[in-house]
Amino acid sequence: MTKEHAHRIVAQNRRARFDYSIIEEIEAGIVLTGSEVKSLRGGRASINETYAGEMQGEIFLFNANIPIYEQANQFNHEPKRPRKLLLHKRQANKWMGAIQRKGMTLVALSVYFNNKGRAKVALALAKGKNTVDKRATIKERDWSRDKARILRGA
Repeated sequence: MTKEHAHRIVAQNRRARFDYSIIEEIEAGIVLTGSEVKSLRGGRASINETYAGEMQGEIFLFNANIPIYEQANQFNHEPKRPRKLLLHKRQANKWMGAIQRKGMTLVALSVYFNNKGRAKVALALAKGKNTVDKRATIKERDWSRDKARILRGA
């Protein structure tokens, strides 16, 4: 990795690429409290079943589980609270329009710290796959694995 793309992944949604067809990806900042940042640095977050949506004219991240930080005592946070995402106004409008279309959603792919130490979220505009598409993905993945095995043996 180059220096400008070096980052430390805290949480990944591995299932997202299987359940959804990824159309476009974007990086967004996330508004966090101090105890949330400390908890993320501990690497205990979970973003499975996390999605982004519109609330009060802005884009928020819903269902992200950042566990409480034990040392924060009374200054702790709510683990699954909606968290505001930081996007340029034009980007936010584009993505809000996209998720209002039928079958489209914003899915969190990963949460990470960039090289400046800022927490970022990799979001993807996605369309849900049906069972047939999932089977095709499995078939393609198995074939590429078998193909690699055959080429390695030759």
